[in-house]
Amino acid sequence: QVRLVESGGGLVQAGGSLRLSCAAQGIIFRIDAMGWYRQAPGSQRELVAVISSGDSTKYADSVKGRFTISRDNAKNTVYLQMKSLKPEDTAVYYCNADSLGVGSWGQGTQVTVSS
Repeated sequence: QVRLVESGGGLVQAGGSLRLSCAAQGIIFRIDAMGWYRQAPGSQRELVAVISSGDSTKYADSVKGRFTISRDNAKNTVYLQMKSLKPEDTAVYYCNADSLGVGSWGQGTQVTVSS
């Protein structure tokens, strides 16, 4: 089973930047799509960005042009570069990875954007 370890969250002022990382650990044969989701208090978890094994990307409309997802297959790691952060980006960010049809979630990392 793949274990996902996230890092990089924190407190930042509006307009600032943060970079999230998520490393897949364990016995890994292949990782297909990897992505980031977020969940704000009182809201459902929503897709932020996803990247395929072939580096195709998809973003939520609310983050297009501000966030960039990338991956390093040699390190089994996915990144989320976040710029021009807004208070409405405040949420717990979760990493997700699909390995041979089985999805795994990270424990979540808090991102707080102050106005």
